Amino acid sequence: MTRIDLIDGDAELSAQARAVADRIVETRGELSRPFQLLLHSPGFAERVAELGHAVRTRSTLTDADRELATLATGVAVACEFVWASHRSTASAAGIPDETVERLRNRRASLDPRQMALVSFVDELCGTGTVSSATFEAARALLGDRGVVDLALTVGYYTMLARVMGAFDAC
Repeated sequence: MTRIDLIDGDAELSAQARAVADRIVETRGELSRPFQLLLHSPGFAERVAELGHAVRTRSTLTDADRELATLATGVAVACEFVWASHRSTASAAGIPDETVERLRNRRASLDPRQMALVSFVDELCGTGTVSSATFEAARALLGDRGVVDLALTVGYYTMLARVMGAFDAC
């Protein structure tokens, strides 16, 4: 049970909130839990949804790199929702189930590219910064724009996890 009511698609909403909810469903196919909370503040819900759409569609990260980073963020910030809601997306992006399981249990067995990305996520989520060695490893793989896109992806899903955590919805 969450600390405030989740707003589902059938709720009576103001015209602004209804328009925001409709756009969220249009771009995501559903009104997921974070947005069921955020719709209590429609203006913020709209901006967060726009940022999430950009993270998913305008990033230079491959789908697999983005989903690996998203899953690793879910683990690093202990948000089961982020983890669970991206399992199928990760699979569709070509990440094998055994790799997904390694994110939780046996990270040392990830390949070098995956380990560089996951280390970036772990350090950023754990300390709020990234060591020079980890940064340079990610930068060597992704370039300047890619490493910015990686940090933004981690930041976006961390933000969602923190908002949901505040309402006991993670």
